[in-house]
Amino acid sequence: MMKPAVFLDKDGTLLTDMPYNVDPGRMAWAPGAREGVELLGRLGHPLIVISNQPGVALGHFDEDALGAVRRRLAVMFRVQGARLAGFYYCPHHPQGKNPAYALSCVCRKPMPGLLRLAAADHGIDLRASWFVGDILNDVEAGARAGCHTVLLDNGHETEWVRGRWRTPDDVAPDLFMAARLIAQKLRTAPARGKETA
Repeated sequence: MMKPAVFLDKDGTLLTDMPYNVDPGRMAWAPGAREGVELLGRLGHPLIVISNQPGVALGHFDEDALGAVRRRLAVMFRVQGARLAGFYYCPHHPQGKNPAYALSCVCRKPMPGLLRLAAADHGIDLRASWFVGDILNDVEAGARAGCHTVLLDNGHETEWVRGRWRTPDDVAPDLFMAARLIAQKLRTAPARGKETA
């Protein structure tokens, strides 16, 4: 049976935004994220991280370094009584220095490729799912996949380039408030159809 999930951006949403950080010892919860993950964990839906990691393509770190990041995230979730069901990342960037990763792709947000891959892997109903992120590229990726979206209005979106896919369903100041909103809507609202692209 298909089930809803909550997709979460990593940097600036779950974790304090430290560009190109792959040191597990420097990974720290963003404001409200610890409480948000604890609340989301109680809902029983898969929690899946969706992250652009262009540092691989740009030569800041090797792709293998992201294994330690995933393991540390899993521990952080577990301490809050939640389970990290998946960690999906895009290592590409069109202007990358590493030729193997210097390409345009369908997995780099705002494209929806990672969400669709995660949905196929985990039996997720994207139309009943939510994606939470701190910039409009996250909103667009979620909307293109057919998810409901929440934008964290925490100062990280600076360009505000609007478009067909870039209007969130809801806005919240941090992940805890987003989690409260999602919890209420998952308990009360039936899934609604949404056009995807």
